Order: sequence, then C-alpha cells, then structure tokens
Amino acid sequence: MNKNSKKTLRKIASVLGLVLGVIYILNPTFGIFELIPDNLPYIGNLDEASAVFLIVACLKELKKKEVDSPDEQNPEKEKESKQGE
Repeated sequence: MNKNSKKTLRKIASVLGLVLGVIYILNPTFGIFELIPDNLPYIGNLDEASAVFLIVACLKELKKKEVDSPDEQNPEKEKESKQGE
C-alpha cells in the first residue's frame, strides 16, 4: 500500500467510526445496538462512554494535518541550519 491509499483508508475508517458512534449515542434506548444494559450498576454506561471516545478519536484523526516530512514543514529552518554550519 502506498502512502496516499493509507491516508484515504484512515479517513474512510474515521468517517465510518464517527457515523457509528453518533448513531449509537443518538439511539441509546432503541435496544438493537445496546451492548451493555444501562440498568447494570457502574458498568451500564460504559458502552455509551466508549462511543463518545470513538467519536472524539475519529474527530481528532480527521482534524489531523497531513505532514509528509519534517523538511517540508519549514524549509526556511533547514536553510538556516545549513548556513550556520
């Protein structure tokens, strides 16, 4: 797999995770997707918490800036370091 296809696959997976997490949070009492019953003490809301974590992780991945190499980030800094040598 080349670098471009990996980025595309990560973006698609992030969007799918985001959609699934939002559907799970918006539909907690529907019953079809309920992984852990909410009436269990202390652990009943762990599935909703993990769905929120999934949403946050997917948003963080989608917000991530694409950086190819450190040299392309700041070419002026590279020129300065070469002049100082």
